[in-house]
Amino acid sequence: MSDVMVWHQEALANRAVEALRKNFFEAVYFTDAGRAAEYIMGFVNPGTKVGFGGSMTVKGMGIQDKVQAKGGLVLDHGVPGLSPEEVLSVRRQQLTCDLFLTGINAMTLDGWLVNVDGAGNRVAAMTFGPGKVIAVAGTNKIRTDLDAALERIRCFASPLNNKRLSRPNPCVKTGICMDCQGASRICNIYHVLKRKPLATDFTVVLIGESLGY
Repeated sequence: MSDVMVWHQEALANRAVEALRKNFFEAVYFTDAGRAAEYIMGFVNPGTKVGFGGSMTVKGMGIQDKVQAKGGLVLDHGVPGLSPEEVLSVRRQQLTCDLFLTGINAMTLDGWLVNVDGAGNRVAAMTFGPGKVIAVAGTNKIRTDLDAALERIRCFASPLNNKRLSRPNPCVKTGICMDCQGASRICNIYHVLKRKPLATDFTVVLIGESLGY
């Protein structure tokens, strides 16, 4: 990455971190995913129940393998081969886990976290329940305001996640949200955290890389 790009990433991140802290979130910035992973693993001990919210950013950091190597218990509803009943059970366990790790679809320079969910288990766990929540995002998720954040989700995050999940929705052909009405739609719950939830220990980890969807 060029020096100019590094400067820009850090400038956006510093502004977002300052805004997040004003909104009562704990917020930290790391230049790369490796250092961010080391920070996150500081919250994991043998026996720690760690829920994963389906984040491609977190998955790409290899956190699950690190948790297992340290003796933590992985709660991942996306493991291949789980039955619908098992998926539901894992999602419910994530709501009361010790540590919940999730990504962010978009965030604003005002320190708002913007997500769109299908079932709502991810945003539910982000809001209340786990002992601690850590939301991880590359600086590519930062947008100027709420409208721009929603546009990012509509034009980028939603189509890519539909394609990843092999959902038969129109966006997998058009590459952009079509506001479909089918039963397989995954954009059902629009969730904005303007401030830290009152009863949740919540840290946002920003990384100076382009990560996830």
